[in-house]
Amino acid sequence: MRVSREQAAQNRERVIETASRLFREHGFDGIGLKDLMAGAGLTQGGFYKQFASKDELTALASRRAIASSAERWSSAAASRPDDPLSAVAEFYLSPEHVAERAEGCAFVALASDAARQGPEVKAEFEAGIRANLDMIASLSGEENSDALLAKLSMMVGAVLLSRTVNDETLARRILNAAGSQLEGHAKTTNGVQ
Repeated sequence: MRVSREQAAQNRERVIETASRLFREHGFDGIGLKDLMAGAGLTQGGFYKQFASKDELTALASRRAIASSAERWSSAAASRPDDPLSAVAEFYLSPEHVAERAEGCAFVALASDAARQGPEVKAEFEAGIRANLDMIASLSGEENSDALLAKLSMMVGAVLLSRTVNDETLARRILNAAGSQLEGHAKTTNGVQ
């Protein structure tokens, strides 16, 4: 049965969205095309009608996952316009966010996988890092600097490390330590400390 262009476009979007979630949950190599397409409600045979390769899908799904994370940061920031950076940090460094593997941060879930991918995937991650730095700069009123890069690195690292331990108390300590450092830096840069 022939699929209309509109339906083909919808199918393609569904595969990209599904891949963005499943890759975050299982890694780029942790799920095969058959299971990925089944997750999108399609057959494996339709994959190559939509994408030239899994590498193409990996880059597109990475872009989608990173964009999804940015939308969540924006929503958190909008919830507290008086202190948007703290709102983002509180959301990001929460146990709830840590538990959201399929919907959580693409950097936490996929950075080590992305490091082993080709230039297309790395370009998506690089663009995402730059966009997050710009967002942190706009939320904090600071210039995009090494200090902001350190904040982003600390946040991503804290969530990553908290996911790697069984001890929930240690996981919370990791998140809280990063949050305290971010909060302390914000007070220092705003002249409060």
